[in-house]
Amino acid sequence: MTHSPFLLYSDGNGNIYEDETLYAVGREGWDAFPIPLEDWILLPDGGNLYELPGRKGIGIDVKTGEMRLCDKGWAVAAFIPPAHTGLYIAAYETDPDAPTLPLFCYTAAGWYKNQFYVPAVRIEEDIRQECVGYDDEKIQIGAAHLLKTYPHNRLVKHLMENCCLTYNCPAARNFSLHRWECPIPSSPACNANCIGCISFQPQEEQIVSTQDRLTFKPTAEEIAEFAVPHLIEAPYPIVSFGQGCEGEPLLMWETIREAIIEIRKHTNRGSININTNGSKPDAVKALCEAGLNSIRVSTNSARESIYMPYYRPNNYVFGDIIESLKVMRSYGGWTSINYFVFPGMTDTVEEYEALRKLIIETDLNMIQWRNFNIDPDWYLGKIGITETGELLGVKQLMELIRDEFPKLKFGYYNPPIERIKGNYTTDFAH
Repeated sequence: MTHSPFLLYSDGNGNIYEDETLYAVGREGWDAFPIPLEDWILLPDGGNLYELPGRKGIGIDVKTGEMRLCDKGWAVAAFIPPAHTGLYIAAYETDPDAPTLPLFCYTAAGWYKNQFYVPAVRIEEDIRQECVGYDDEKIQIGAAHLLKTYPHNRLVKHLMENCCLTYNCPAARNFSLHRWECPIPSSPACNANCIGCISFQPQEEQIVSTQDRLTFKPTAEEIAEFAVPHLIEAPYPIVSFGQGCEGEPLLMWETIREAIIEIRKHTNRGSININTNGSKPDAVKALCEAGLNSIRVSTNSARESIYMPYYRPNNYVFGDIIESLKVMRSYGGWTSINYFVFPGMTDTVEEYEALRKLIIETDLNMIQWRNFNIDPDWYLGKIGITETGELLGVKQLMELIRDEFPKLKFGYYNPPIERIKGNYTTDFAH
């Protein structure tokens, strides 16, 4: 690459063009920055491009080297697929009457030698959610087979008809194909009020959730009925409580404990995982004693001051999520954080120091570097951020953490037990 990719813009009718008078730049926090040439990669398979209505892209003038707006159309951003982490947000200026963007990630994008580029890194080699691995015909057949096999199981019906066939949930689709990680939503209720919740948004908000939340409480019998065969038969099998289509699974910990006990009566194969906000350390302890293998705690920040205004928790505090990670490690289990990466917030010096402290205090095993699916302006406004502080850059942050904590694993997905206990670099779907 001899120069930065050109800025992209949309005509508002679904057509995207390059502006060869402007080089694309990226955003961190509230500010726009040039993107180093080495940070650009080809838009990965499965990525999408979005027009951003009411927003004009910011670029660097090819002739003058000055930043200016593109007035030819709306700004464009990329949705980068799982296993990749974005390094810069799309840079634009927002009109006062612009609509709030839906709950997706908005990575910078550009055009270079007839190809789309994004500033990102591949953080995970596991192929479990690669687009090329999904055959719609096989998914339809697999879903029909599961519905026929478990005709009275409400959870299988929810996973196949709602998650798999309506929302194209990658985890549910993998379940239909009898492979890898199987989702187990279990809780219709939640004890947090996350600003960017993907399964519930208050009616007064301008955005809608990307999917409908589970409406019933499954029984331990319903869970074990399909979890046991999956663990016995699937390659690199995982069953995971806590999904995007539900509330907080720890609110259903008694049912989950009962399900784990029942599952382990029939098979010791595979991994039992929970994706959670980590709000109930005592519940985590009970699940560990029942046989839970791993936990992934989601957070937008390692700082309480950033966490609280986003999660808006009910009846728990930031310290509880730290304690839950520590409890899991005390039982020898695997711990990850589901770390929502927001360039300009995640890579501040202050956040870096807080993340270091969290890693040390909890003896953390893994960071899952997830792209934060949220309107950048809306998010920063909602949590009251006007100045983000000194920045390191997302890639530099990763390098600093990797250098200081060489045993800490980076990735995007919950690892199977084979990877946890075996060779981390080879024992997974690939």
